[in-house]
Amino acid sequence: MKNSELGDCIQKLIDEIERILPAYMKNPLDSVKTNGNVSICIIDEEGNVYGKMYGERKLTRRGSFKIAWIKASQVWITGMKTAEYEKLIFNNEIDETVFGIEAPDLIGWPGGQPVILKDGTKLSIGFSGFRGEIDLEIVIKALTNLNYL
Repeated sequence: MKNSELGDCIQKLIDEIERILPAYMKNPLDSVKTNGNVSICIIDEEGNVYGKMYGERKLTRRGSFKIAWIKASQVWITGMKTAEYEKLIFNNEIDETVFGIEAPDLIGWPGGQPVILKDGTKLSIGFSGFRGEIDLEIVIKALTNLNYL
């Protein structure tokens, strides 16, 4: 996909996430945690970074974007979902030094995932602000709504 097309595609994804966020905010387990201050970070194959911080509190948004970026960058480096990568390391199934991310810098909870769009475009996506499994679900739901998968 060309950069301009990819930029349009990612903007639509960001907009779709914003559209579906209110439904996720209805769950008290998630709304209490972030009060809508969540973030998405997307890294394409060339290392271009896209993202959005949602909500009203700048400091909370900043913190959630930092985590979203760490999740996305870990996926970009390893090609694996967050939490799954850490599990492999702590079960001694892969050597911690293979990808150069050492234990203190790992993101061990869900929320980062590799995504391959219908046209073969690979994206590394980190979402932060809700429970990890919900972070993953929001991204997949938005991509599915847009018919990108």
